[in-house]
Amino acid sequence: MAAESAGVLLFKRQDGELRVLLVHPGGPFWRRKDLGAWTIPKGERMPGEDAEATARREFSEELGAPLEGPLVALGRIRQKGGKQVDAFAVEGDFDVERLSCNTFEIEWPPRSGRLQSFPEIDRAQWFTMAEAHDKINVAQRALLDRLADVCR
Repeated sequence: MAAESAGVLLFKRQDGELRVLLVHPGGPFWRRKDLGAWTIPKGERMPGEDAEATARREFSEELGAPLEGPLVALGRIRQKGGKQVDAFAVEGDFDVERLSCNTFEIEWPPRSGRLQSFPEIDRAQWFTMAEAHDKINVAQRALLDRLADVCR
């Protein structure tokens, strides 16, 4: 059974343009990846957990800030590895300088026997829709199109 996740596409209007907040995964595997590596703040659903509750929890855990406001469902997408992601949109703001997220540990370098701690998210950034189209995970591009439809 494919893993299920939920996340939030935070957006704002600035200088007459729609902008979205994307996050870059932390850790050594993502360090030098940029185009196609960014994602919406999201995470795995716990058994029996509602998708909206997951999206709110993961936003808070990954960014270190509570999520305010009603969420608009953007539907479900399927990522390359089979993971199903339920996405929601909400208009708001977030100061990327205040990013504070959970960490994870892995053996690094591989087969070294040493555990190192890395942030789940190493940075967050606001992008125009055109910039976000290039930066976001390819499977999540559909969420940008759905947001554009909602904001018309």
